[in-house]
Amino acid sequence: MTTASSAGRVKPRYFQAASGNHERWMVSYMDIVTILLILFVAIAAQSLQHPQRTAAASAPAPVKETIAQPRPEPIPQPTVQPTPRPANILLETQKKLKQYGLDSQLEPRGLVISLPQAILFASGQDRIGVQAEPVVAQIAAVLHDIPNRVTLIGHADSIPIHNSRFRNNWELSAARGLALLGILSQKYDIPESRLSISSDGSYNPAGPNDTQEGRAGNRRVEIVVLDGTAAAI
Repeated sequence: MTTASSAGRVKPRYFQAASGNHERWMVSYMDIVTILLILFVAIAAQSLQHPQRTAAASAPAPVKETIAQPRPEPIPQPTVQPTPRPANILLETQKKLKQYGLDSQLEPRGLVISLPQAILFASGQDRIGVQAEPVVAQIAAVLHDIPNRVTLIGHADSIPIHNSRFRNNWELSAARGLALLGILSQKYDIPESRLSISSDGSYNPAGPNDTQEGRAGNRRVEIVVLDGTAAAI
């Protein structure tokens, strides 16, 4: 062990080696301070060069103003008139016929217009006379305004007929209905698809056949306006 006086004591070697470098940590500390100073200077310089960009970045985003669009006015829809029920159509048709002075009767089969043979035809003939044209024209005008089907039914009295043209009352009654159909469709433009004919001969009389007046009432043509649900008679 080395012994020496306090004045001339020799320091250990590890103390002697470090005695010359005891301030080297200051170098590293000054480097860090220098780097931080450069960083702060660079940040300050950058903010001074772009003040508007910084302000724009920090400013709140503009709020878009929503303008309420006016609602379009609804387009008025055309008023649809309800389709009249069949019973109403027949009632209106009966009123129109009455305005022309024509009688008609509402029955389960439809609206019945009974035209005596004396108005339409000469005895034993199926040609419609000139005197009947005003009546037929009035009926045709009313039929034009409705969509219902129409049946034309020929009737005769009980007295047998036999001439050069017709062998019996069946043929005569059918021919009279067919003649009226031709007038309504060809002269007054009633569609044939709405018309049909039928013949009852003398088997569906309106009254007794034992008097002249009764037989005259039985010789007739019925125009039956169907109620819209009944089939052609």
